[in-house]
Amino acid sequence: MAYVPGVALLVALVAGCSAGSDADDPAADSKPGSPAVTTAPPGKYRTLPESCRAVPRSTLKDLLPGTAELPEEQQEKVYEGTASVTYDTDRKVGCRWTSDTPDASWNLSIDFERVVSYDPSVSDDDRAREVYATKQEDAGLAAPGGATPSETPSGSASASSGSTPSGSPDGKATATGSSAAGSSASPSAGSDSATPGAGDEDLRPRLLDDLGDAAFLDDVLTPAGSTAQHRTVSVVFRTSNVIVTVHYGEQPGRVTEVPDSRELQEKTQALARNLDETLSD
Repeated sequence: MAYVPGVALLVALVAGCSAGSDADDPAADSKPGSPAVTTAPPGKYRTLPESCRAVPRSTLKDLLPGTAELPEEQQEKVYEGTASVTYDTDRKVGCRWTSDTPDASWNLSIDFERVVSYDPSVSDDDRAREVYATKQEDAGLAAPGGATPSETPSGSASASSGSTPSGSPDGKATATGSSAAGSSASPSAGSDSATPGAGDEDLRPRLLDDLGDAAFLDDVLTPAGSTAQHRTVSVVFRTSNVIVTVHYGEQPGRVTEVPDSRELQEKTQALARNLDETLSD
């Protein structure tokens, strides 16, 4: 009989623990009908490539032809490139290359931006779409899902003004600028064959197919100095949550020459597609 109180106490403790276990069960606190909290999926890319090594040496030799004429030590310095200043190499990196010769000057730059959404309800890809759309609109091209690019990007001179591409407010080479200038264009303004338009509608700033998830090309001809002309072709594309920007420019040494638009566009697009393949590997 002396052991009965101890047994009774043990039974009471076991019963108390069993009753209290419901308080530790997460399901016990859940409220019927409460919405489940979902987090948007992260982007495909968590890191970025080393930008100054992203372009093969053979490609750099093609894009910077004047470099081959320099002494070997200077060639190596040009091909090494100059990394962009960045405070987070997991978010943004870039590299620049420049080649100057008596005949012409070339400049090339590439930039990688990994977009991250800090809103758990917005995916990295969706945020990257927003960033890319802003860049596309800044280039004067149609927004995603909108109309096709205008023949005269916003800010450019209209055909009726008679201005050459280099005289338009933002320096864009438009589809109508050179044809409108006609015979009144000065030698330094170039000819129809050097400027998008006049039968070369495929050379206008435009959206690109089969490059990343979305892409566009811009072509800008601007005065450099008193009479020289500098043309810069830009290709911007998005693949998942990474946005890549390629700028390729040329300035001839002779003031009467205008950089060839078709050649620059073809080379810039080829490099952009190469970078897209590199990201996909």
